[in-house]
Amino acid sequence: MQFTYHKHSGDEYIVVDGDLHKYLFKVRRHSKEKNLFFRNLDDNNIYEYKIINSGRRDTQFQLISSKELILKQSNSLHIGWCIVDSKTIEKVLASLNELGVEKISFIYCTYSQKQFKLNFEKLTKILINSSQQCGRSDLMTLETYDSLDEFINDYPDTYMFNFSTNHIDNIKNDIKTIVIGCEGGFSDDEITQISPDKIVGINSNLILRSETATVSVASKILI
Repeated sequence: MQFTYHKHSGDEYIVVDGDLHKYLFKVRRHSKEKNLFFRNLDDNNIYEYKIINSGRRDTQFQLISSKELILKQSNSLHIGWCIVDSKTIEKVLASLNELGVEKISFIYCTYSQKQFKLNFEKLTKILINSSQQCGRSDLMTLETYDSLDEFINDYPDTYMFNFSTNHIDNIKNDIKTIVIGCEGGFSDDEITQISPDKIVGINSNLILRSETATVSVASKILI
């Protein structure tokens, strides 16, 4: 782990208990003589704490130093992802976080199954755990939209990932926001909402699953 998340990081004193306490001192067997680094993922600082009182169920830490340490992608990417099964999203969310995706807007598109409801508390936990491992210093933004119309209205410069000879590789530096379809892709009405010059693809004739397309697009644009 590059750091440990604690929402009160930055306070002079913090207390670690519950599952985090078990993980640090029973699973990782952290030495009580060593300092720990914490982030709150609200600011860009990393905080160094020492242990001042340790018990079986909780441990108290005191702040000894802090510094600004920004670790994130130099370029940004906002993905509009037409909603698929929440289990599919949970499976690849950590990878998208590690690639440096700045924001994901989950959209109920024409072919999205409306029964899929996202557990944002669970998704946030996935992001926090991923950031602790990869060192990312900011927390990805998550939001939802009821339709592609609403999304494009708020983000009019959106690109669309679909079959196209206009390859991402040639214009990836211009893409800041891109929408990716669910299983079944986009409806004809949805496709007409995007200017043809903003519909982009990759050099492949194969049909990608939604999660494969999302990770592939993020990789091509950000790396």
